[in-house]
Amino acid sequence: MENVSIDQSIDARGSACPGPLMELIRAVKSSKVGTVIEVLSSERGSINDVPSWLDKVGQMLIGIEEVTSHWRIVVKKVK
Repeated sequence: MENVSIDQSIDARGSACPGPLMELIRAVKSSKVGTVIEVLSSERGSINDVPSWLDKVGQMLIGIEEVTSHWRIVVKKVK
């Protein structure tokens, strides 16, 4: 995932559930198709909530990686 070009980064570390997901939803709604969005979250629930939401709305999960004390979730708006 290190070669992925990020268009927008959301630093939601320290935000309680469902904060990181809600910030991602706002970002996806306001972005153009093709936008790659990175979410940094210290909320463990995000690694389940975000992929579930992406499946539900038909957006793309590029990847999830654990980085020290948080997770990096990268998604792409495809429609």
